[in-house]
Amino acid sequence: MPDLENEIRDLIAAVLEEDPAKVTPDAKFFEDLGMDSMMALEIMAGMEKKYKITIPEEKLPQLTTLRQTVAVAKEYLEKNNAAQSTGS
Repeated sequence: MPDLENEIRDLIAAVLEEDPAKVTPDAKFFEDLGMDSMMALEIMAGMEKKYKITIPEEKLPQLTTLRQTVAVAKEYLEKNNAAQSTGS
């Protein structure tokens, strides 16, 4: 899902007030990009709002790179789509 990756990259860059080009798939948010825990929560909340998904707070420690963040978003988008298709 290249569009998903680009959308999440733009969201992360906006929260970090960074150039999206610096948010590479494996750049570490905390070590390389200077993210703090409040920014991570803001990113998670932004993804939940944008994609109408709910990500449990225990997933927050997994949001450490763009690649991992996209994987978590995909996981919950797929769960959400599966629930909608079964009528749950």
